[in-house]
Amino acid sequence: MPTYRPGPVSLIFAVLVALFLLLPLLAVVPVSLTPSRMLTMPTGELSLRHYRSLIEDPRWLDSILLSIRIGVVSSALSTVLALTFSLGVWMFQPRFTAALVGFVLLPMVVPPVVSAVTLYFLLTSVSGISSFFGYDTWLGVAMAHSVMTVPFATVLILVSLSQLDRRIDLAARGLGASVWERATRVIMPNIKFGIVTAALLSFVLSWEEIGVTLFITSVNAITLPRLMWMGLRDNIDPAIAALSVILIIITVLVLAVRSVITRRRAA
Repeated sequence: MPTYRPGPVSLIFAVLVALFLLLPLLAVVPVSLTPSRMLTMPTGELSLRHYRSLIEDPRWLDSILLSIRIGVVSSALSTVLALTFSLGVWMFQPRFTAALVGFVLLPMVVPPVVSAVTLYFLLTSVSGISSFFGYDTWLGVAMAHSVMTVPFATVLILVSLSQLDRRIDLAARGLGASVWERATRVIMPNIKFGIVTAALLSFVLSWEEIGVTLFITSVNAITLPRLMWMGLRDNIDPAIAALSVILIIITVLVLAVRSVITRRRAA
């Protein structure tokens, strides 16, 4: 089967588009090396002082660890809720399936500021009952993030289920398998890629969430995006540029490793 090879014009156009998209990211690199205390381009001398501040200032490490903790809990909760709902809808096919799916996807459609205000009043009300998972607590933030990420996880799992042959479930049901056995031993192993993808996407969305976090946190639960926002709003700390460079490098390395693994599997 002949393979399609783009012509020189297409390659040039693709390179130009890639440069246009990458230049704003690459501009962060020299800014992170500035010796100044402000976000400016270096005029001659380069310095690693802002990279050192990421290590020496405990606020950055604390916020990174907090964001990881919130992301893991939020991802696990979102994946479990989305998987339970999707399996129930796919296996039992209730009469109002479309309405139920639409209800679950509401946080994806509603403007984020509306969701943020709603979650703010919810968590402040919960704080009156228990201070463990209310306003300005890491568990409260994780619960709020899960509300925002469940629709995305649900979509991914439903897409995976739509590609699964329903006769597999019918055969297991005919052989006397219970609902639990059908779900855990028949269906879930066949959609494990969709489940893993939903978990990873939920973690990434929680990691970068800032709109809702600004409404439901104050001084205790300072996530990494909130600390970066505070640095830009208050004193324009160049350490934010240094952290951005590190995150870009990590992202590139992850994509490179994934590309190598994919090519080895295809070979």
